[in-house]
Amino acid sequence: MSDTNNPYGGSYGGQMTASVHHHGEVNGAASGHVKDTTTAGFSKDVLDESRRQPVLVDFWAPWCGPCKQLTPVLEKVINEANGRVKLVKLNIDDHPSIPGQLGIQSIPAIVAFVDGRPVDGFMGAVPESQIKQFIDKIAGPDAGDPKAEIEAALTEAKQLLADGDFNGAAQLFGAVMQADPENPAAIAGIAECMIAAGQYERASELLSSLPAELNDDAGIQLVSKKIAQYEEARKIGDPVALEHDLAQNPDDHEARVKLAKVLNAQGRRDEAADHLLYVMRKDRTFDDDGARRQLLEFFEAWGFKDPATVAGRRKLSAILFS
Repeated sequence: MSDTNNPYGGSYGGQMTASVHHHGEVNGAASGHVKDTTTAGFSKDVLDESRRQPVLVDFWAPWCGPCKQLTPVLEKVINEANGRVKLVKLNIDDHPSIPGQLGIQSIPAIVAFVDGRPVDGFMGAVPESQIKQFIDKIAGPDAGDPKAEIEAALTEAKQLLADGDFNGAAQLFGAVMQADPENPAAIAGIAECMIAAGQYERASELLSSLPAELNDDAGIQLVSKKIAQYEEARKIGDPVALEHDLAQNPDDHEARVKLAKVLNAQGRRDEAADHLLYVMRKDRTFDDDGARRQLLEFFEAWGFKDPATVAGRRKLSAILFS
């Protein structure tokens, strides 16, 4: 029962506010973070409580050997988490209806509840390190671990950038840079946000001010290539004039490649790729297959998962292998 095969509606992610601790409602076990529940108490102990903080439910039985292995490790990790999550244990022999409704067929089974619903889980007696990773995924990283907090912030910022929320991404990247001024992923991320907003000069100034050792970082090198492509395109000329030349002579491959570079600098990636693909279809010998080489440079700068890269690679394959 992992992320890839989760009958409880997918993994729960994106919680950055892991540092919120709950020390209030204490009942059950001595630690206040572990308790037993019943069918009658499940709604209050699990569903209601999970609206305040994540709750892990341990479905177990007295005859279950792996349960006896897992429980002490699980309780240790929960207590060390110190209120980031709660553990509620349900004996399936005494209370079979809840596990029956959830389709629990094998124990031990751990199901995480957030906001009153099951969001993720795992089965079997897993190692302590895996339990900690699971809790970090459900509740967010431990506020006492700055490195984990930074990694979580970077992950969310990169997702915001991919989703087109450049302001939100920039705020998170900026927060990371305040905590870690020479974090290369945060610097590259801020520069990406500037580029997305058309602020190429600001991005260039940011990168030019970096210590030399950071210039070897892959993410920063990628941003540098994007800026270089923009600078090159700015020197090429007017896209309207280039389009006019192509209207007069569609096989002016030099003009078409120049136009592709300008369009790329304007963020019109699909159009840029299509112009280069046109040259490839017409004349692979032009500039010693220069259109293909330029297209591969674009792919590298755009990133492997960019929609324009995905679409462009598909069209490129059709040409190369048709």
